[in-house]
Amino acid sequence: MARLGNAALAQPGQPVAPELLRPGSRWRLAAPVELRSSPRGPGLATQAAAGRSLQVLEAPGGSGGSTVPGRLRVRLLEDGYPGWLEAEELLGIAFASGPHRPRLLAAPAITARLPRVLAFAAAARQRPNRYLWGGSLGPNFDCSGLLQTAYAAAGVWIPRDAYQQERFCQPVAVRPGHYALLRPGDLIFFGKPQRCSHVGLYLGQGRYLHSSGREHGRDGLGVDSLDPQVADPVSVHYRLELRGAGRVVRCHDGTPLP
Repeated sequence: MARLGNAALAQPGQPVAPELLRPGSRWRLAAPVELRSSPRGPGLATQAAAGRSLQVLEAPGGSGGSTVPGRLRVRLLEDGYPGWLEAEELLGIAFASGPHRPRLLAAPAITARLPRVLAFAAAARQRPNRYLWGGSLGPNFDCSGLLQTAYAAAGVWIPRDAYQQERFCQPVAVRPGHYALLRPGDLIFFGKPQRCSHVGLYLGQGRYLHSSGREHGRDGLGVDSLDPQVADPVSVHYRLELRGAGRVVRCHDGTPLP
């Protein structure tokens, strides 16, 4: 790969080339890619669909050799989410883009789009699927990837991870058996007292849709309940870890989140 410090700036729409992948450059994807969770190893951080944009943060071999040759540190511009990918993965599918301009909607406009969010989630459940850590393209999702993608399908961006989504939403009071304040499309949060680790999409009547793994879930998308009278093991497990609920009343502007 050419030395990035000597590379020319790419013009909007220009196809990616190795010498153009310099820190600060922005690229729009024409095909999906997978971002890794570390500079080495196969761990999946998230997936990015065609049409999304990313910015190069660190070039291969930069910053004291913290990345392996060929692997870039990038962040997705719609949600500020970071990860790593091989530079070669962008060849032929990425084109230079200008500054990211988020589409920010007011709360009433978001509410009007909730039927589309719920319809996307319902359709996703009908497809054969399994739980996939880092999955956000489908048919295999993780919990927060399903929620982010369902909202994005309606033109509303929310953060990527469950704990970020919890902080981002407007809190709504909930506890097992008491969910009258919830509306379909709200997010239900689960985890330990120290941290949110799981999220579901509220459907109404105490029911929520979520993607859960094998240990405490269904290895894919399923519907469970906040009603204490529902005694199946998955519902019981997550009721014991219920942290709260939240409502999406704004769009994420792409600012990186801790």
